Amino acid sequence: MNTPLIVAPQWVADRLEDPEIIIIDCRFALNDPHLGRQQYLASHLPGAYYLDLNRDMSSPVQQHGGRHPLPDMGELARKLEGLGIKFNQTQVVVYDDSRMAFAARLWWLFRHLGHDRVSLLDGGFSAWQTAGYPVSEEVPEPRLGGSFTPQVQADAVVDIEAVKARKDLPGVVLIDSRERDRYLGEREPIDPVAGHIPGAINYPWQEVTDDRGFVKSQEAQRQRWQDIEADRELIVYCGSGVTACVNLLSLELAGIQGSKLYAGSWSDWCSYA
Repeated sequence: MNTPLIVAPQWVADRLEDPEIIIIDCRFALNDPHLGRQQYLASHLPGAYYLDLNRDMSSPVQQHGGRHPLPDMGELARKLEGLGIKFNQTQVVVYDDSRMAFAARLWWLFRHLGHDRVSLLDGGFSAWQTAGYPVSEEVPEPRLGGSFTPQVQADAVVDIEAVKARKDLPGVVLIDSRERDRYLGEREPIDPVAGHIPGAINYPWQEVTDDRGFVKSQEAQRQRWQDIEADRELIVYCGSGVTACVNLLSLELAGIQGSKLYAGSWSDWCSYA
């Protein structure tokens, strides 16, 4: 069974009672880390669980490694198993309300763990509400029968040493996913140093979706990357390894395989400045 990468609200609504599908809400706000869970408790898709960017999808911040270091993969796998997810059997649907910023991070983490059966809700929670589908305040009990033994795709992620060693090689393209003014160093609202990694080119992550949070067409994704030659090694980063995953999603939709995430991203790079 093929797993669609992007699913419409109706697709999810038609499958709310399907025991083989698990829905995960990962709404979050970088400027208010408690808001996402509060939103979830107030209203979410029926049966949806909640995973938090800071607590579940990241590990504690250190001196280096960026603002959202990758979580311990064994610990994350245990959490997913605890929700009743069966490795590469359960169909997972993830959503946020931030143009895929956090849903794409969770999608990428699933893929990094080797679990490919993950779809993203097009338009997020707002699209679900606008379509008039039901919502719930009930926090579901974890399902029994989870079994999640990951097969970590280690080559999907790189660290700062790999970026330094590879970024100037022929055939390697370094992609900065942040807003244009942050890439240019004209504005830096979060990290202590402005600018970008030398040699990086800019593909702002917001271009993947429209203003309402719907993913642009597959053809639009292909056109977006058309200036990059085939068979390049792509290393993608952002501020902290979160919104870069939206570009990785775009590359997947465009049919470009094998792109890598620099997980520490700019916040790791500039910590050595």
